Amino acid sequence: MAICELDTDDSLCKKGKQTILKARLGSIEGYEAAADFDEVIKTADAKKAFESDWEGFLKRNRLDAERESFLLSKVKKDEDISKLRPFVQREYTGWISLTKLPEDKAVEVVKKAGPDNIMTEWDTVPLDETNVICGKCQMSWDKGRGCIGSFGPDNSQLPEIAKKHNCAIVARIPELAKSREKLGVEDAKKLAEECKVLKAKLPEEGKGPAHRYGGVVDRLEVLADLCAKHGARFYFI
Repeated sequence: MAICELDTDDSLCKKGKQTILKARLGSIEGYEAAADFDEVIKTADAKKAFESDWEGFLKRNRLDAERESFLLSKVKKDEDISKLRPFVQREYTGWISLTKLPEDKAVEVVKKAGPDNIMTEWDTVPLDETNVICGKCQMSWDKGRGCIGSFGPDNSQLPEIAKKHNCAIVARIPELAKSREKLGVEDAKKLAEECKVLKAKLPEEGKGPAHRYGGVVDRLEVLADLCAKHGARFYFI
């Protein structure tokens, strides 16, 4: 169960998720000036630089001589870094910093990368901070835990119960979870009404179903009311 949180300006994560900082390409050709890279030193080259103090170099920088190479950023002493600088090799990560490109080129890179190969401002926020932000967000329908929650196991009987009581959207949830179809505001209003019907009818199904599915229906209703109020779509996963 999830909402399309970017449909509404009331989502606290919207700006961060829509601010793309980097995009990853299979080849950085033509974008080298904006491409991220690691500064790498081959161990054999480092050994040449510290031929008379090799063991001391390894010890003070806590490096493993068995590795074929290491990052320059792992070297702690400035004087050691200076000696190694002539041997630095760039290893490109594939990430392109969009802030280093003209706007038209940045758009071009994002298009080439595709939605699965972008890094947004939100992606850089530490998990503990995102949890705090989600907890404050009015679109965080799952008791402050976020805008994605669990409907239940695949063998849930709630859709069958919903079908008996003409609750079409809840009855279709397994199908909707497969298709990932986005449902709109009118659907949200219908879902809210279905939840009211199910809350009244579940006790008739027995104590087991009432206990097992009562909480799910409550959460569906909160999600539906929120989407109807803020104009956000929703879907099932």
